Amino acid sequence: STAVIGGGFHLIAGWLGLAVPLIWCLVFGALISPTDPVAVMGILGRAKVSPTLKATVAGESLFNDGVGVVVFAILLEAALGTEPLSLGHGAALFLQEAGGGVLLGLAAGWIGYRAMRSIDEYNVEVMISLAVVMGGYALASQLHISGPVAMAVAGLLIGNKGVADAMSDTTRDYLLKFWALIDDILNAVLFLLIGLEVVTIPWDPRLIALGLAAIPLVLLARGIAVVAPLAVLRPILSLGRLAPLTLIWGGLRGGISVALALGLPDGPARSIALAATYIVVLFSVIVQGGTIERVLARAERHVPPKQ
Repeated sequence: STAVIGGGFHLIAGWLGLAVPLIWCLVFGALISPTDPVAVMGILGRAKVSPTLKATVAGESLFNDGVGVVVFAILLEAALGTEPLSLGHGAALFLQEAGGGVLLGLAAGWIGYRAMRSIDEYNVEVMISLAVVMGGYALASQLHISGPVAMAVAGLLIGNKGVADAMSDTTRDYLLKFWALIDDILNAVLFLLIGLEVVTIPWDPRLIALGLAAIPLVLLARGIAVVAPLAVLRPILSLGRLAPLTLIWGGLRGGISVALALGLPDGPARSIALAATYIVVLFSVIVQGGTIERVLARAERHVPPKQ
C-alpha cells in the first residue's frame, strides 16, 4: 500500500509540476495507509455484517496502525538522512520495532489482565488499563520498539480475554465508555490541530488537484492490499461475499494519519502532505463513513449468492 500510494503520488505530483522527492512521497504513503480502528468499528456497528467479519476488520485495522507507524518511522528516518535506506537496515529495524512491540504488548497485556482479574473495583480497573497504556508506551519508547504495536497487542489481549474473564458487567461498561471518551477527545484535538495547520497552507489549484487525485490512489492501494491476501486465504478463511468491499470502503482514514502528518518536520513536503492528508481524511470520514451502510446494502442485493 505504501509503495503504490507513494509511487503514484510521486508521478501525479511531477505531472502537476510539484517537485516532491520520491522518499517523501513514500512517507506520505506510509502515513495515509493506516486505517482508523475506532472509526471503522463505529460504522460497522451500524452496518449489517457478520461478527466474524467485524472482528477481522477490527484486528486488521489495529495491526495496520502499528505496522504503518513502524514503516512511517523507517521511511522518515531515511527522508531526513538520519539512517541509510537499505533493505537490510529496514528489515532489521522493522523486526526490532514490530517484534519487540508484540512481545512487550503480550507482557503488558498479561500483567494488566492478571491485575484486573484479582479485583472487582471498576474505578481501579479503569486506572489499571490507563497504566498499561501509559506505562507500556513509555517503556516501548525507552526500549526503541513500537509503542503502537505493543498497545495494539495489549489491547487485543485485554479486550478479548480480559473482558470475558476478568471484568464484571459494571467494569466492562465503565471501561468501554472511558476509552470511547478518551478516543473522542483525542480525535477532536487532532482534527482541530490539522484544521489550524491547513489554514496556514498556501492553497493553489495544483495542491487541491494533488489531494483529490490521492483519493482514488488510496482506494486503489487499499483494494490491492485487501484483494490479494483474501485470494490467498480464501481456502482457509471464509468471511463472506461482502468482505472485500467492507474492508476497502470501510477502511476509513482518521486520527492516526492526522497525527503522523502533524508530526512531519517543517518544509515544503510537509505542507503538501498535510494538504493531501486533510483532503483524503475528509473524504474518508464524510463520504465513505456516510455511505458504507447504503453501499453494503446495495451490494448485498446485487452480489449473487454463492453456489
